[in-house]
Amino acid sequence: MSNNKIIVTIAPTGGMAKKSQNPNLPTQPEEIADSVYRCYNAGASVAALHVRRPDDQATCNAGIYRRVNELVRAKCNIVINNSTGGGVDGDMLIERLDGLFDVNFEERLKGLDAGAEMATFDCFTVAAIHGKREMLVSTTPSQCDKLAERFKERGIKPEWEVFNPAHILQDVTRLIAAGYDKPPYFVNIVLNADRGFQGAMPYTPDVLQMMVKLLPKDSIFNVSAIGTAQLPATTHAILLGGHVRVGLEDNLYYGKGVHATNEMFVERQVRIIRELGFEPATPDEARQMMGLA
Repeated sequence: MSNNKIIVTIAPTGGMAKKSQNPNLPTQPEEIADSVYRCYNAGASVAALHVRRPDDQATCNAGIYRRVNELVRAKCNIVINNSTGGGVDGDMLIERLDGLFDVNFEERLKGLDAGAEMATFDCFTVAAIHGKREMLVSTTPSQCDKLAERFKERGIKPEWEVFNPAHILQDVTRLIAAGYDKPPYFVNIVLNADRGFQGAMPYTPDVLQMMVKLLPKDSIFNVSAIGTAQLPATTHAILLGGHVRVGLEDNLYYGKGVHATNEMFVERQVRIIRELGFEPATPDEARQMMGLA
């Protein structure tokens, strides 16, 4: 495998944004599959998928995931990566007596029952802020163990998702050492989410380079960055030897005041990759690089 191949992940939907914010956001199975296929044709090799209910609110319903996965697979062989994060409304929330909300851990597990090759693994507990609503996204050490067992039972490769250095050094490192993943370990570093997640880190060159240095041995890394940080952070990731994620989950605007599409982001990312002397990986090359069967 040539070492000049870059894995481009498209995150088309996410669990937070609404069509009212950007009408190009795909939320229903056919819309998501069509957007993923266009992104595949533009050079994406992995699809990081969230799904929505018919009313566009968030869910991890296995039947909806299965429908999206089947539609995508009928169109192309892109790597399918389902979310175990869910979202900030719909089936994901449990209201508490104190006026706060919990993101439903059991609901999050359902995305693992839809035939994906990979799934996101957020093995940390964080407070998410969306508008005036505060939500606890709980993944305690014992819940991490439960989630890791579910990944292992289903033969799903984790995409370890981290927002700050402690996320790398605590349960990610612990679970890898316990044998819940095989090298190479695929770690997604999420930056500039600090306005939406307590404890998240802004993107700066120093922050990204510090987190890369902390990764477990035999890791390969991917960078996702929220909003206007997406373009500089993903370009920096390539220069550091990493891989990249783009899409409407992370950024709704192509430029100031210009609503993006997922395909616009992938096309721009591929242009940058090639200008820097690299090439986008095909899905099968990405599978080989990430150690998927």
